[in-house]
Amino acid sequence: MARMRRNVPKRRGSPGTYRLGKRMEEQELREKRREIMQEFIYYAPTEVVFGKDAEKKTAEEVKKWGGNRVLLVYGGGSVKRSGLLDRIEAELERAGIAFKEWGGVKPNPRLSFAQAGVEAAVSFGADFILAVGGGSSIDTAKGIAHGTANPGTALWDIWTQKVPLTKSLPVGVVLTIAAAGSEMSDSAVLTNEAIGRKQGLSTDFNRVKFAIMNPELTYTLPKYQVTCGIVDIMMHTMERYFGLGEGTPVTDRIAEGLLKSVVEAGKVADQDPCNYEARANLMWAGSLSHNDLTHAGRSFFMQVHQLEHELSGMYPRIAHGAGLSALWPSWARYVCPSAVERFAQFAVRVWNVDMDFENPMKTALAGIQATEDFFASLDMPITLRQLEVSGDVLDEMAEKCTFFGKRTLPGLKELGKADILAIYQAAMGK
Repeated sequence: MARMRRNVPKRRGSPGTYRLGKRMEEQELREKRREIMQEFIYYAPTEVVFGKDAEKKTAEEVKKWGGNRVLLVYGGGSVKRSGLLDRIEAELERAGIAFKEWGGVKPNPRLSFAQAGVEAAVSFGADFILAVGGGSSIDTAKGIAHGTANPGTALWDIWTQKVPLTKSLPVGVVLTIAAAGSEMSDSAVLTNEAIGRKQGLSTDFNRVKFAIMNPELTYTLPKYQVTCGIVDIMMHTMERYFGLGEGTPVTDRIAEGLLKSVVEAGKVADQDPCNYEARANLMWAGSLSHNDLTHAGRSFFMQVHQLEHELSGMYPRIAHGAGLSALWPSWARYVCPSAVERFAQFAVRVWNVDMDFENPMKTALAGIQATEDFFASLDMPITLRQLEVSGDVLDEMAEKCTFFGKRTLPGLKELGKADILAIYQAAMGK
């Protein structure tokens, strides 16, 4: 969005003055930036099988990608109680595919469980890892795949890039939660519970071969998981939207349209859990928000995610989406002065806030408030106090977020320890 002129006439006055102001407003929101779009490579090789009963094609997909001995990675008992795991296993048996269950994945997936999964996969002779669940199961499956392909190498050494990752096993996904987008991303996150450290790994080896998506599989999710997922989906796009870059009107519109669609579908799904259209749009949005489509031509670092990783690393009971919703408003208000026009554009295009050309900051802050209000309407936390976080740990979290002084967080405003601590403190609320 181009620099906003401060001499645009106010909307009060003659009809002619109003029309002039309106035309200038529209021009401002359409005008190209003088800077050009950044170079980028877009790579999204995952095959998506989407629709009702899509899970019936699981065995076919596993075979297609060379799987004969499959480690099934999943979380709690929901996939068993629903009968989904039994149906998948029956399909595998009919196709002559051997399998071994590896259940028990927890939210904020643990390194120790993934490492034990590596040992189970190696012992079984697995040549394919199949995740049945959401982001935690998928990220665990990715970790197991990396470790199994590199037996004898500690998984944490791979995760911290102490040992370069040069090969992995193929991974497939049967998705049951619209949230993390890990089914189409190059990212995965594990928590080393021994040191209270949550860390992500981005590599093309994290790209899964296929993702099976049946929106009906999300009908029985608890409300809290659904709303945490809605926040996570939005955050994956907003983190990219508020990255660095200019001259990206197409990417901007894709991101803005996705966000508006998630808000609309989220409101419906919150009230009507079995609405197929809403669930389908959330599931597809979750994938698109994290497959790099919404930042083409822009750079990003996901500052809020980095802040949240320290939070849920210290408090594993805190769901990732809840941590993000509690941190984003304070982060946004802190960095907003460094990108007023960007936040104002977000307010106008996503939340339909009227543009105040004499006071763009007012518009920008109104967009932040609208986002916060939406999170609150879903009964998501908007302060750390609501998550029962102690103020005594904030300095430690800030220190860990800088890797003990070894890094700052690049972005619209580069964040050092003092900045990170200020955001944490503001996020505590009153």
